[in-house]
Amino acid sequence: MREKTQEPAPEELPTEAVHGATRDLDKLSVEEVLDQIHAEDAEALAAVGRVLPQVAQAVDALVCAVGGGGRWFNVGAGTSGRMGVLDAAEIPPTFGMPAQCVQGLIAGGERALREAVEGAEDNAEAAAWELRERGLGMGDAVVALSASGRTPFALGAVQAAHEAHARSICITCDPGSPLAEAAEIPIVPEVGPEVIAGSTRMKGGLAQKMVLHLLSTTVMVQLGRVEGNLMTNLTAVSQKLRSRAQRIVMTLADVDEERARALLEESQGNVDAALKAARGQA
Repeated sequence: MREKTQEPAPEELPTEAVHGATRDLDKLSVEEVLDQIHAEDAEALAAVGRVLPQVAQAVDALVCAVGGGGRWFNVGAGTSGRMGVLDAAEIPPTFGMPAQCVQGLIAGGERALREAVEGAEDNAEAAAWELRERGLGMGDAVVALSASGRTPFALGAVQAAHEAHARSICITCDPGSPLAEAAEIPIVPEVGPEVIAGSTRMKGGLAQKMVLHLLSTTVMVQLGRVEGNLMTNLTAVSQKLRSRAQRIVMTLADVDEERARALLEESQGNVDAALKAARGQA
């Protein structure tokens, strides 16, 4: 039986450490505070650069899941949960995937997107229950987000993934955390102490956001939802997007504005269908 390791004291955790360079933050000028924050943000970029091989592994797992008809769930609490939900929400309008393909779950539900829901992150069973209610299964994938890697809600999601034989990926900033140890594919950008100690909405949140859009964009490119660098599967739900759709058809089909507009009208605004019609593939 493996000996249980002692949980580190809060001040020993990477996400709780006090940054020596910003101890006098409250005494600095506006310009100096901005310089400090901006310099530390660069550390998040560098940290993400060091974990690109792990991000690539996760991309492969997610392409297999979504491309095989499974679903991808972003699960987290607080800042991490909000970013997971927001990234998932961008998939249908940008890439034309049905909303059920990539879903976001946040501790405390929709209310937690706008305000803190006290204690919601401490309920590991809530995440597992929600995933079971959504029918989590073998072909699906869970991406659990927690800067500290110790949020029970995120840990519960990974446990549910194991039980359902789904793929499990995590994004955390602590390599020694329970979440990093539990996930099949841990992505761990080590950003170091925050400008304001423990405020992981800063570098921790920024690193998680960068990893999320690396994952979502690359997965959708691999699934053929982009041609060149253009959104050939976008959902044109506004005048701006209708104009963009028209420009995409003009560029890729090499037609004039009038023909592009006619093709889009015939295909009910579906860019991919309009391109196929222009190319005689309809």
